Amino acid sequence: MGRTIGIGVIGLGWMGTAHSRCYRQIPHRFEDSGIQPRLVVCADEVEVRARRAESLYGFERYTTDWGKVITDADVEVVNIAAPNFMHLEIVRAAADAGKHVFCEKPVGRNPQETSDIEDAARQAGVLSFVGYNYRWAPLVQYAHQLIQQGRLGELTHYRGRFFPGYAKNPYGVLSWRFQREFAGLGTLGDLMSHVVDMAHLIAGPIKRVVGSRETFIPQRPLATPGEGTHFSVRKDGPMGDVSNEDYVGVLAQFANGAHGSLEACRIISGPKCQMAFEVNGTLGALSWDFERMNELDLYLPDEDGSHDGYTRIVGGPEHPFHARFNPGPGIGLGYEDLKVIELHQFLKSVADGVQGAPGFTEALAVANVQAAIEQSWDTRCWESVFQS
Repeated sequence: MGRTIGIGVIGLGWMGTAHSRCYRQIPHRFEDSGIQPRLVVCADEVEVRARRAESLYGFERYTTDWGKVITDADVEVVNIAAPNFMHLEIVRAAADAGKHVFCEKPVGRNPQETSDIEDAARQAGVLSFVGYNYRWAPLVQYAHQLIQQGRLGELTHYRGRFFPGYAKNPYGVLSWRFQREFAGLGTLGDLMSHVVDMAHLIAGPIKRVVGSRETFIPQRPLATPGEGTHFSVRKDGPMGDVSNEDYVGVLAQFANGAHGSLEACRIISGPKCQMAFEVNGTLGALSWDFERMNELDLYLPDEDGSHDGYTRIVGGPEHPFHARFNPGPGIGLGYEDLKVIELHQFLKSVADGVQGAPGFTEALAVANVQAAIEQSWDTRCWESVFQS
């Protein structure tokens, strides 16, 4: 039996429009689930963006006042793709109104805000979900299965990184992402949140950390409000100060005894969108890179040593979710396909009335690691991660 779920999207920049497109794909990719997303209302303070989203994606109405999304009786779930500094206020309002919430990472501007957001949703009894989309790649899900089955043995090493380099151009505009007042943490929040969530999925909880940071480009051209994305470039006009970090490096020890490193940088040259990890165990190893997201390098040697090397696994219908998009092996998925999977998992949790993962609980676990990293910047010592 079908289940129609009314959706309100707040924030119609790059991510909000991607979400809107992907909701429309759910009935086609997950036909058997019976879930029917109903795009009720979209909100953005820039009216032209809100009106354009209404027209392009089939929303029933638009508004420039996000509060009207919360109070709309037809909205069952609120999708937050607005800037970080708006998240806490919107989540509190949605939770108070009994609306379920999908929120883009890093959820809060800092660990305390993420904790407050998690508390608000939990106290209100609403369901939550977070945009850690890389975990939904079919071969990441397959890697997770192999590790859960013990195929790699006891894990000993983990190395995770996110090198998108989107801000390597010094003329890249000073969007809200570069300002602590609006974004909160910089790379630690924006990029390292993905790295830590992936580490938690693949290798388990992190026990302690020590980290470093650097801001390589201290000033940028001011952005034009309501125009462009955080990839936009401007070579004229006044400059403003960057007030959060470009780079974060971390040494980590996991609860299971594995050791590793976590690294993220928004100004690196070379990689384009290298969200990647390598994991080693006593029986095998594997590695994955989003730039080649439909491939997995897998090391599972035979006992007699006749097969002792990495094998390239190519994604196919035998791997989780792949067949929802393509019927054959080697026919690749893309970024927005991961968003379709993610948003379906969220709506499925709403339809079933059961909290799914990753929700605000998983976001809080990430925030606890970020808090320990931030503390280590000041102490220059290893810091234990609070286990909430």
